[in-house]
Amino acid sequence: MAVPKKKTSKSKRDMRKATWKRKAALQAQKALSLGKSILTGRSKGFVYPNDEEGEDEES
Repeated sequence: MAVPKKKTSKSKRDMRKATWKRKAALQAQKALSLGKSILTGRSKGFVYPNDEEGEDEES
């Protein structure tokens, strides 16, 4: 016979939510940092194609 599950306590629920938000905030901070480094031209850990090379091939 089916038995209902136990109710999760508020503290456990809030702990899970806080962990999820902390991870999301860290990823957002990393993405912003990477974007800033690309704009300044000092990024070394991220490779992306230059637009100049693509324009030369089309001409």
